[in-house]
Amino acid sequence: MQIPIKRAIERVPGGMMVVPLALGALLATFAPGTPKFFGSFTGALFSGALTILAVFYVCMGASIDIRATPYILKKGGALFGVKIAVAVLLGILFGHWLGEAPIGAGLFAGLSTLAVVAAMNDTNGGLYMALMGQYGEPRDVGAYSIMSLESGPFLTMVTLGVAGLSAFPWPTLVGSILPLLFGMLLGNLDREMRAFLARAVPVMIPFFAFALGSGLDLAKVWQAGLLGLGLGVAVVVLTGIPLFLADRATGGTGVAGVAAASTAGNAAAVPAIVAAANPAYAEAATHATILVAAAVIVTTVLVPLLTAWTAKAVGAAPAAAPAAAE
Repeated sequence: MQIPIKRAIERVPGGMMVVPLALGALLATFAPGTPKFFGSFTGALFSGALTILAVFYVCMGASIDIRATPYILKKGGALFGVKIAVAVLLGILFGHWLGEAPIGAGLFAGLSTLAVVAAMNDTNGGLYMALMGQYGEPRDVGAYSIMSLESGPFLTMVTLGVAGLSAFPWPTLVGSILPLLFGMLLGNLDREMRAFLARAVPVMIPFFAFALGSGLDLAKVWQAGLLGLGLGVAVVVLTGIPLFLADRATGGTGVAGVAAASTAGNAAAVPAIVAAANPAYAEAATHATILVAAAVIVTTVLVPLLTAWTAKAVGAAPAAAPAAAE
């Protein structure tokens, strides 16, 4: 007897990220003593997000071919540049207003520059590639090889520094991008290593998602409520419009730009990494993790719907059945 578990999970937008994240959060909320009770390897599954992410970035880096075609460089570079530019602009604005600390009270309590930058900086690559597999061309899928440089905390740290907030020591900045660079080196020196390591990228997504979710209390996510929903909508609107225009400017239909207007699941880990590197962000990190996780969920629901609507509006018919999403 076979139960189509994988197929069922993939019916959920961004299911391989969202479902394990939700499962971890449910256990953390209703059975918080589970990791300590079982300990050993079971306990490590709940607490190993950073270790799994380090390996994930090595494997992700190996999938990046530095000999990308001119189209991929142009399309991926344009989308990458616009996404980072929006995050930098918002980082400067919010940094001037808030500094490193979150808002302490009121309707926007918990919102911080860290939360905004982390949510805006990183595109959900699995979701983008799945949507482009359906509504775009193979070379549009390949554009993510450039956009994947957004992955990890490095650009968030740089953005916060550009915004005039607390800087990070250079070893920390280099260390945040070394796994990705090491993977790129391995993958480009040996195509067999690229094929070997790249296969692990989708496999690790549910594992680090579960570990991230196990650090979230759903009661606090519920408290984030409208603020988390608002941050997710802001990501789609504030990055989606300039990304749509950038895609059109580089000869695309605009569909790829809308498909990139999301928050990556691993962005939920960035606030904790940033706070570990610089204690000035410790107060903001807990709330930021919850808000970014909410933005992940909101954008994984909204972006496929808006991409489908945009594709219909511009006459880009679906090319194939949807692939698995991150």
